[in-house]
Amino acid sequence: MSTIMPHDELFRKAVAWICAAKEESSDSIPVLVEKAAVRFNLGPRDAEFLVKFLRDHPDGTA
Repeated sequence: MSTIMPHDELFRKAVAWICAAKEESSDSIPVLVEKAAVRFNLGPRDAEFLVKFLRDHPDGTA
């Protein structure tokens, strides 16, 4: 049985996953964001926001 998570929690998990994957992978931010979007069921707007956010805040903190 799956659990429904609030959208903001999925978003936080996606940012954390991307930050961890950045250190282990040579993929670019847009590629990692695309992978996170699929993994955490994020929409195109969320993915676009994540790319901009991570370019402005490379460590994932605001």
